[in-house]
Amino acid sequence: MLRLVIGNKNYSSWSMRPWLAMQVAGIAFDEVLIPLYDGDYKAAILRHSPTGKVPCLIDGDLRVWESLAILEHLAERFPDRGLWPADGAARAEARSVAAEMHAGFSAVRRLLPMNLARPIAPRALTSEAAANVTRVLAIWRSCRERFGAGGPFLFGAFSAADAMFAPVVTRFRTYDVAVDEDAAAYMAAVESLPAFKAWKAAALKEPWVIEASEVDWPEVKRMS
Repeated sequence: MLRLVIGNKNYSSWSMRPWLAMQVAGIAFDEVLIPLYDGDYKAAILRHSPTGKVPCLIDGDLRVWESLAILEHLAERFPDRGLWPADGAARAEARSVAAEMHAGFSAVRRLLPMNLARPIAPRALTSEAAANVTRVLAIWRSCRERFGAGGPFLFGAFSAADAMFAPVVTRFRTYDVAVDEDAAAYMAAVESLPAFKAWKAAALKEPWVIEASEVDWPEVKRMS
């Protein structure tokens, strides 16, 4: 049995990615949730992950960390689950945009941290964050136009690329980022996934608050 070590569902965007992918792909796993910044959380994570960070996938004697590495491992381990597109050109582009998501968009990450429990309200974008948003929307548009004919996701069917961008969908929704009609349809498709709904429902029940991710603190507080 695979085990996936994750952080708070309300805040941990990196944890969301492999969790969502495994759920959508029908890959069975046990979940180990360690609340971040709660007690001796670092020591608790180090018992599972050599980096002291989440997520970490435990596959027998293997430890696989970093969201994108976990997705690649799962794609190799379960080649019939469609975690990457079957078409070679689509697969190359999916890997490219997933890697770009993994490595970039730091301005959006800092300004608009994932926080599913925050009341929906806009936040003024810096020029760097606005440039990040423009690039994300361009990626979504290009993938959908070139490879999205077979379904509502970036490459038609749900793939690891969608898992990588799912936390961005939550950020754009939470902070009421202006998007075009096509991007709004893509976001709705991600949000309609049963796995996404399950993650969000669990997130909204969590008691933990990470003040660093509450950008409006203390003006806007989580509803109990």
